[in-house]
Amino acid sequence: MLSIDAPGPALPPPPAVFNMAQYVLEDGGAPDNRLALRIVGDGSARQDWTFGALRRTVQGIAGGLLALGLTPGERVLLRLGNTVEFPLAFLGCIAAGLVPVPTSSQLTEREITGMAADLAPALVIAGHGVALPHAPAIPVLSERSLHEFADHAPAPFDMGDPDRPAYAIFTSGTSGQPRAVVHAHRAIWARRMMWEGWYGLTSNDRVMHAGAFNWTYTLGTGLMDPWSRGATALIAGAGHTPSDLPALIASENVTIFAAAPGVYRQMLRAGLPPCPVLRHGLSAGEKLAETIRAGWQEATGTTLHEAFGMSECSTFVSGNPRHPAPSGALGYAQPGRKIAVIGADGPVPRGAPGVLAVHASDPGLMLGYHGAEDETRARYRGEWFLTGDMVEMATDGAITYLGRDDDMMNAGGYRVSPIEVEAAMTRHPGVHEAAAVEWQVKADAKVIACFYVPETDPVPDGDLSAHAEANLAHYKCPRRFIAVESLPKGANNKLLRRDLRARL
Repeated sequence: MLSIDAPGPALPPPPAVFNMAQYVLEDGGAPDNRLALRIVGDGSARQDWTFGALRRTVQGIAGGLLALGLTPGERVLLRLGNTVEFPLAFLGCIAAGLVPVPTSSQLTEREITGMAADLAPALVIAGHGVALPHAPAIPVLSERSLHEFADHAPAPFDMGDPDRPAYAIFTSGTSGQPRAVVHAHRAIWARRMMWEGWYGLTSNDRVMHAGAFNWTYTLGTGLMDPWSRGATALIAGAGHTPSDLPALIASENVTIFAAAPGVYRQMLRAGLPPCPVLRHGLSAGEKLAETIRAGWQEATGTTLHEAFGMSECSTFVSGNPRHPAPSGALGYAQPGRKIAVIGADGPVPRGAPGVLAVHASDPGLMLGYHGAEDETRARYRGEWFLTGDMVEMATDGAITYLGRDDDMMNAGGYRVSPIEVEAAMTRHPGVHEAAAVEWQVKADAKVIACFYVPETDPVPDGDLSAHAEANLAHYKCPRRFIAVESLPKGANNKLLRRDLRARL
């Protein structure tokens, strides 16, 4: 049996005339007075937004942006921090037919200048203290002015072809250089496959996300998807730490909680009070360690459901409440998706490693990399879009992640997944986090090195070696152990193994 899976019927196409912002704010059928967003905080830090207020503000912003002389299709660079202005500006641009491009507020002036030169935005919307591109010709709109647009005469939603560009997000692309991934309005429609395929989402849910407003994981899972369903989104306000989150989950009657694995790890350290209405948690952003999954279930009595995706197609493989992932696996293709595991000659047999691929017909797949048609074409092999991630598909369709294609290690002639090594090493009680990389010790010899964050003090190398030998085949065992204060991670919280390889 070949590693191809397409569970369930295909998702029906979106309406022929469509706008992503209109869909997010109106399609869920929530009444104007229903709570759409609560920023959880103390006193004045707490903010409540109803669906009616959210829609009026977004359409006012759209009207104000169009009054500046911007025209549909033009790009707007978002340089905003962890504030509610981020989703308001994002949806306001899309409502007006503009193409917002969110960027990390941590980027330096040099970094964002290069990205802006590639993008040629017509406007920058900027928060206080966030680095701006060195490009005086690009007008800048402040957060204060953006708020004033909320009272502007509302613009009608710009309706049109669901295949036209709606927004773009930056990723490293296959070249290692930042590339703007352009998505169509239909991308939000494709996320309906996550409602049952990952979330188990209903209109009655109260979904809390632990991430910042200006993280695309929060934007999609924490805000857009609940609103599209008519559910309530809750975001922890500034100043809250992971140790504060368990109490907020209980006090806010959260039914679904979402975070990155590192946040779950810190929450488990802090301890969790009873959360009687919590149904389950969601994890994405990096590989979820089985120790965290097991610890969460023991502490809360609920399950953690992991999802795998990428900037080019969001999440499309996951476990869900009705179909949990087997131990060690990411999950299954979401109903309506079509995926495959590709080798040199096409789909490989089930149980064999290969590159995870998404069918070109997936409505959530990007339109392409902005200004990089050759790089876009290079990601396809026939009808399949190659993710660059090595996986195996079991007989029942379960997907096990093996690592990035360029992260796979070669030790003694064997291909070794860093994920497998890391999972084994984090089972040592003195290891908080681990990252395995290939180490070129001689011109003709490579071994495995393990960087790790200790729980307290560094662990003697002999103890780590003995632990590795007891849990891994000999050829998979690290030959060098390096204790570090933290592991390098990108703006999307993914481990940067290339930085670790550079240290070696």
